[in-house]
Amino acid sequence: MSLKTRLMLMIFGLPLLLLTLLVSAALVLEDRQRYAALHDQLTRDAELVAPALDAALARGDDRSLSRLTEGLLALPHVQGLSLQNDQGESLLRHGRLGDLAPAPDLADSRLLERERQWLLQVPLSDTTSAASRLVLHVDTTPLMLSFYRYLASAGLILMLVGLLLFLAAYVTLRRVSQPLEDTGRALDRLALGVVPERLTLPPAPELAGLARCVNDLADHLETAREEMQAQIEQATDDLKESMETIEVQNIELDLAHRRALEANRVKSEFLANMSHEIRTPLNGIVGFCRLLGRSRMEPRQREWLDHVQRACDNLLMLVNDILDFSKLEAGRVELETLPLDMVSLVDEVLGLQAPLAHQKELQLLGLVYDDVPADLKGDPLRTRQVITNLVNNALKFTDQGEVTVRVMLEQTGGGRVVLRVSVSDTGIGLTDEARERLFQAFHQADISHPREFGGTGLGLAICRQLVEQMGGEIDVESEPGQGSTFSFTLPLLGSTESERTPELSLDGESILLEEPHPPTRRALRHLMTRWGARVITQETAGTEPATSLVVAGLGNGDLDESHLAAWRRRLDGLGCPALLLVNASPPDLPALPLPHGGEVLAKPVSRSALADAVVRHLRGSARTLPPATQRRPPASPVRLLIVDDTESNRRLLDELLAGPGFTITQAASGEEALALAHERDFDLVLMDIRMPGMDGVETTRALRRLGGNWKRVPIIAVTAHVQGEQHQDLREAGLDDTLIKPLQPRRLDQLLEEHLGIMLPSRPTMSEPFAGGEMSGEEDQELAVIDLELGARLAGGRETLARELLETLADSLQDSEGAIRDAVDHADEEALLDALHALNGACRYCGTPRLGLLAETLETRLRSRGMTAVLPLLSDLYAAMAELRAWQANQPSSTTKATVRASSSESDR
Repeated sequence: MSLKTRLMLMIFGLPLLLLTLLVSAALVLEDRQRYAALHDQLTRDAELVAPALDAALARGDDRSLSRLTEGLLALPHVQGLSLQNDQGESLLRHGRLGDLAPAPDLADSRLLERERQWLLQVPLSDTTSAASRLVLHVDTTPLMLSFYRYLASAGLILMLVGLLLFLAAYVTLRRVSQPLEDTGRALDRLALGVVPERLTLPPAPELAGLARCVNDLADHLETAREEMQAQIEQATDDLKESMETIEVQNIELDLAHRRALEANRVKSEFLANMSHEIRTPLNGIVGFCRLLGRSRMEPRQREWLDHVQRACDNLLMLVNDILDFSKLEAGRVELETLPLDMVSLVDEVLGLQAPLAHQKELQLLGLVYDDVPADLKGDPLRTRQVITNLVNNALKFTDQGEVTVRVMLEQTGGGRVVLRVSVSDTGIGLTDEARERLFQAFHQADISHPREFGGTGLGLAICRQLVEQMGGEIDVESEPGQGSTFSFTLPLLGSTESERTPELSLDGESILLEEPHPPTRRALRHLMTRWGARVITQETAGTEPATSLVVAGLGNGDLDESHLAAWRRRLDGLGCPALLLVNASPPDLPALPLPHGGEVLAKPVSRSALADAVVRHLRGSARTLPPATQRRPPASPVRLLIVDDTESNRRLLDELLAGPGFTITQAASGEEALALAHERDFDLVLMDIRMPGMDGVETTRALRRLGGNWKRVPIIAVTAHVQGEQHQDLREAGLDDTLIKPLQPRRLDQLLEEHLGIMLPSRPTMSEPFAGGEMSGEEDQELAVIDLELGARLAGGRETLARELLETLADSLQDSEGAIRDAVDHADEEALLDALHALNGACRYCGTPRLGLLAETLETRLRSRGMTAVLPLLSDLYAAMAELRAWQANQPSSTTKATVRASSSESDR
């Protein structure tokens, strides 16, 4: 509350309020006193006259009664009187009587009040038996009017007093507020940094002190401003001098930076040149050492030569790392775009690193997943360099266990694929601190590693720079003592359509697989199954027929003499060739007799080498496959698969696609389509999206996972409801295009031409169907229940088919309504969406404008706003269903049943 308001309340409001309360209290007391005085006077006079009235009544003296009653009527405010006996009957009445009834008790005097009417009853002396009491009727209206006159007078007096108080308060406030306002404006100017004019000192000492303080503040501000201006001028001069100094330093720093860049460039070029010059004679030394190793030498000389060879290899690796690092620092590494086969590349890297794995008795395994495309383009040299470095590091820091290389497809699109290559080991692992500095140049996980394991710490830094230059990222996951997994992403040119075909076709040949290393066993089992072989394990070998080939792996413990003797005895008893996979270098392979043919191979075995060995030893029953499967000749029949859970939808698609050169197969569910895909191939699939069980998206993904021709078969989504980003979501799920219900025959022909390259004869031109149909037949301009003309257009011009589809829809309405009601009763939004989607899809093919519009509206509302937005329209949907069923009931029954049976049997075929 402001000061003005408080002063106004104190000077004007509070005195006026107190005066008002005082006057009001006085008026109320005065009014009560007048009422009390009137009551006392009337009671006293009536009690005095009562005995005389009683006596006059007893004598029957009318003159005395008249005189006494006139005297009572002359009393103030008395309007009438009456004499009543003990039964309440009036014996005498004078004046104007009110409607207030007297009290039945006659024992004493009593006053009854109601609003402005009084009723005063006084008992008479009991001298006669006829009269009992005197009743006076009093009107107090004049007293109230008198109160109002006093109240008005008091109000006028209060208004005059209030006006005087307001004038006094206003004058006082002006004398107080004006100096304060002037002071406030002066302070505002001071806050803005402007010196105000000096304030005039008011007569009040308190306000004069405030004005004097403001004036002193203004003087101080003026002085401070002058001092600050002087300081600013001084600081400006100092800043100019500093800027000149900084400018000179920047010029010197720029010159130093240029000299540093030039020195770094010279250093990088020197390192690159020197590394190259050192590597040239070093390669000669290594070559001559290898030649010398072939000559006859004493054991001591061969030992010395081995030391020289190892030293040369380490020095050559160091020089190569320095050369690559200097090239990367100098920006002289240029990437190439060449054909790249990840299977052969990984096999090559593992073959080069196999001697170290054999030396440490480690299992070395390469896994290239089936979805990795065959035709890719990138830089094979740099990719091989990164994988080689990671595998070498994994072998170096692993003493027991395994090292596994995995190549998998991570992302595809736009003519590019992104692979994820990971190298996992079971070695010593890394701490969090070691992982943070691992990819820095000349740093290793521990300061003791260069002495224990060798190396310069440049390998991972080179890998990081190469991977980033190729557009990927590299990281590591590791726990101390739990091994490490180095992985990097590799963007390449290519697409998933170039699927890798199997190297062999074994046509169900039985192969017995024995491999002690579980990951290798799983990889070989998958590979041979993909080649078409029937793989038998040791557990099922006794129940299977004779095998065509044995593929067995020998562990490190199988190379001693006792185990080798057991293997010799077993190989004698085999009735088929054997491929023995041994984790050892070729010079160390055991000499095992193979009486039935076979071969001993050193791990890791490349996929091509294994395929060649299988072909050599299966007595010609295996055959290699061409690199790519040829497409169907144009003259061969086109095989189409229609997948939809609604019979009418399949029926319409069958009719629209029927023609020479087309073989059409129908599937009522995703599971049925998947079963058909295992049995035969198709050229194109029309896939409904919303189906119970496996929906269209899940079915498409399952079909794509089958591989082979199913990687390339066009799959078209047929749906009645698709919005916004759903087109892109369907494409990412593996669907090639979208066909919206209701079907447009021209759009269907266009899709067949685009995806199959088939030129179809042109269909008769027809007007496109529109949602809602015609308005004919409805006087209130509502949508029609049945529109056969619209149905014929939706059925591709076939009126008979339109009637059949309409009958089928009408027959299914009872089940559809039951499913909708059940979903609503159980608040099952997913089941309700399934039922509405099925109804909407069925209506898209029939001439039912009203029901079709309601079904589409309800499905859209349910998808966007939930079940609460659907409930108000369900009654309209049920009514539209009832109207369609009523239409069906009025149709000829024989024709209807025959049509339904014909369409049903034709669909079954």
